[in-house]
Amino acid sequence: MSDDLSLLVSFFKALADESRLRIIGVLAAREATGGELAALLDLKPPTVTHHLAKLRELGLVARRVEGTTHHYRLVPERVEALAKQVLSSETVAATDATLDHDAYAVKVLRSFIDGETILSIPTSRRKRDVVLAWLVERLPEGQDLPELELNALIQRHHPDSAALRRELVCSGFLTRERSVYRRAAKPSDDPPQPAA
Repeated sequence: MSDDLSLLVSFFKALADESRLRIIGVLAAREATGGELAALLDLKPPTVTHHLAKLRELGLVARRVEGTTHHYRLVPERVEALAKQVLSSETVAATDATLDHDAYAVKVLRSFIDGETILSIPTSRRKRDVVLAWLVERLPEGQDLPELELNALIQRHHPDSAALRRELVCSGFLTRERSVYRRAAKPSDDPPQPAA
């Protein structure tokens, strides 16, 4: 798990508990001891200690020791900084980087491709784009293709060449000029292949 994703999970876990939110509410107003928090929130002292430990791990709560008494206070600047950090578009977008998009594509291709045959055209746009990316890789690169020639190439994989030709153009995989088609210049890695 990436550091950003780990921080995001820890932050939301810490705040996804009603008792911890109530502790934060009390500490936002004033400093309190563990015993005071337990009495105010009608919780057992070990439970309060557990919740405070979770909040302290993230630096949301600070502890001041006075003899044998521990006083706790909210660290509002840390709450604000952490909230900004974990909710930034970069951190949230980093969660996507942990996903295996090739695994999704392989699963889609396994469902819709048999060998070199497209079994059906997916109705879902996302799945259809995976199948179209697979299909366009089977078309010659850097070559003008008249419509009849393109239809013949598509029909090697699926009988409805008109629908697939239209989808390839609409999705930006092919360009069209006066019934002549060409693979669009798109940066792409080798598309995943369906697992055998």
